[in-house]
Amino acid sequence: MAIEFDIQESKILKGVFIITPNSFKDLRGEIWSVFSSKDIENLLPSNLKFVLDKFTLSKHNVLRGIHGDHKSWKLVTCVYGEVHQVVVDCRKDSPTYLKWERFIINENNRKLILIPPYFGNAQYVSSKNDALYYYKWAYDGEYVDAKDQFTYAWNDSKIAIDWPTNNPILSDRDIFKKEN
Repeated sequence: MAIEFDIQESKILKGVFIITPNSFKDLRGEIWSVFSSKDIENLLPSNLKFVLDKFTLSKHNVLRGIHGDHKSWKLVTCVYGEVHQVVVDCRKDSPTYLKWERFIINENNRKLILIPPYFGNAQYVSSKNDALYYYKWAYDGEYVDAKDQFTYAWNDSKIAIDWPTNNPILSDRDIFKKEN
C-alpha cells in the first residue's frame, strides 16, 4: 500500500490544510498513515521540520482553546472519539481576521488539520466518551508553552463561534483573552 494523502487548502482560511489519509481494509482490520515527511512537511516553510508530538485526552463536553502562537505549525487529528476542531485566523492584518472554520474530526474520517502560526486552535469533545487528540508540532527554536501563547475566550463575541454547547468544561485559561 502506498502512503497517499488527499491534501486540500481551506476555502475560508488560506494556509490551513485539510489532510485525509488513504487506508487499506481487509479481514484483519484497517491500516492508514498520519504522516509522511515528503508529503506533509512540504507544506511547511523550507527551514522547518516537525519536532514534537503530544496527545491530550479529554472528557465529553471539554472545550480547549482558543490558543495559538507566532511560530508553531500544528498538525492535529482525533485518534479516538470525536472533536469539533475550530481554527481561527488571528492575524490582525489578514482579510479573514477573526474568521473561523470548524472541522469534525474523529476516528472514522481520520482527517488531519494543518494549522499555521498566528491561527488559534480550539477543540470541543462531542463524543459521549473521551477523545484522544494528537498534535504534531513544527517550530524553530524553543517550544512555545502556554505562558507565551495568545488566548481568546472560547465565547469571544468578536469571533462568535457557534459551539454545540453553552456550558462546556473549561480551564481558567479559556475564559479570558490574553495577547502576546
